[in-house]
Amino acid sequence: MRILGGEFKGRDLPTLDAKGCRPAMAKVRKSLFDMLAARRGALRGARVLDVFAGTGGLGLEAVSRGAAFAAFVERDRALARRIADNCRRLGLSPARFAVHNQDALKLLVKQPDHGYDIVFVDPPYGQDLLAPVLALLAERGWLGPGAMVTAEVEARLVVTDWPALLELELDRTYGQTRIYVWTIKASSPSIPEPSTP
Repeated sequence: MRILGGEFKGRDLPTLDAKGCRPAMAKVRKSLFDMLAARRGALRGARVLDVFAGTGGLGLEAVSRGAAFAAFVERDRALARRIADNCRRLGLSPARFAVHNQDALKLLVKQPDHGYDIVFVDPPYGQDLLAPVLALLAERGWLGPGAMVTAEVEARLVVTDWPALLELELDRTYGQTRIYVWTIKASSPSIPEPSTP
């Protein structure tokens, strides 16, 4: 996997072949980050959540382009270990990343310590996981003010229903891949604050 832009542009990182893991094609990643740059500047200082991270390509690309912090959620132990190894390979301090080796739905049902600015969701195809993930992101306080949510799904998947606080900004198809981008509505009610112990 090659980083396409930013501080680590051109760095090749080792990946693993794992069942159901589909690293985002370079042209899809480039198009997605061009869109994000147009809407959020250069991602400078953003807190990023990469759900169903796989190889971690989206979160790592975001960090390379200026994100302050990336959290990766990946159930496969070997893939999660490789993401952490690649973060260290890039020289990222432990304060700039976290790798959660667990099922995404089990993690997202909890309330986080803080919301995220950009969330990448790249669910396994054919398992109907996008809708419950979007619902948990919206209900449990994972989305910070002005957050953006992107989803990479199979091209034939037409999403017509999502949480009310999200507004669809983009629906674009690249071959067999479809990209959705949502933002929090400006007029939406306040986002639930995470509970404190």
